[in-house]
Amino acid sequence: MAGTLYLCATPIGNLEDMTFRAVRVLKEADLIAAEDTRNSVKLLNHFDIRTPMTSYHEYNKYDKGRKLVEKLLEGKDIALITDAGTPGISDPGEELVGMCHEAGITVTAVPGAAACITALTISGLPTRRFAFEAFLPSDKKEREAVLDALEKEQRTIVLYEAPHRLVKTLKLLAERLGERRVSVCRELTKRHETVYRSTLPEAAAHYEETPPKGECVIVVQGLTRREAEEEERQRWMDMSIEEHMEHYLSQGIDKKEAMKRTAKDRGVQKREIYNYLNRG
Repeated sequence: MAGTLYLCATPIGNLEDMTFRAVRVLKEADLIAAEDTRNSVKLLNHFDIRTPMTSYHEYNKYDKGRKLVEKLLEGKDIALITDAGTPGISDPGEELVGMCHEAGITVTAVPGAAACITALTISGLPTRRFAFEAFLPSDKKEREAVLDALEKEQRTIVLYEAPHRLVKTLKLLAERLGERRVSVCRELTKRHETVYRSTLPEAAAHYEETPPKGECVIVVQGLTRREAEEEERQRWMDMSIEEHMEHYLSQGIDKKEAMKRTAKDRGVQKREIYNYLNRG
C-alpha cells in the first residue's frame, strides 16, 4: 500500500504559529522533504523532531521528485515542508503534488501559515475576491503580459517581493496601475511586522527613502467596477461607429442587434446609432 504525502505548513516568522498537528505529523513521518535542510533543521530541533530529512527544491524538483514518488509507492509517508509557509504556494511543491496525483498517491494538507493570506487579511483592502501572482516574472516579455492583465484586474492583487527589488517593483506597478491603494506588508508575524498603507507612487517614494528589510508582500487594490466600465467604454469610443458595428456584424449578428450592442457599449441610445448610420 502506498504512503501519503503530507503538505505541512510551517511558521512564516513566529514559531508559535506551528500547529500541534504539524509537529505530530513531522514526528511520525518516515521522511521529511525540505526546501533547505540547513534552515529547516533549526525548526525541527526547536520542536524536538528527529525524523530524517532530504532536500527537495527548485533545482532538483524533477529528479528528486521521482525518487520521492518511488519511496511513497513503497509505502513510506513523507512530509513536505518549505522554508516558511505552505508548500506548493510559489514553490516546487506544486510539481511533487502533480507527480503524486499521476501516480495515484494520496496527498493531504496540514494547514497553517501562508504569507499571501496573512497579508491579504490585514491589508485593509477587499478580501472577498483576490488574484495571487506570487513574484513577477523575471523574463521581460512574460512580465509585460502579467502587467497587461493586472491593469484590467478587478480583484485585489497579492504579490511577493524581495526587499532589494521592492522599490523597482512598486515603481513598475505605479507606472502601469496608477494611483491605486496598496498595503506593503513586511516581516509578517515577527517582532518588527509592519503594514504600510498608501498609494503605489507614495509607497515607492517611501521605500526609496527608507530601504526595506525582510520579505515583502504587496497587496494592491483592484480596478473598481466603475473604472473597468469606463475603460471598456473608452476602448469602444476609440473605434468609429462603423468599425464598432462591423465588430458585431462580422460575428453573424443581425444589424438591429448590432446597433443595440453598439449603443450599449458606447453608453448612448440605440436611436443615436441608427440616426448616425442613416444620416444623409
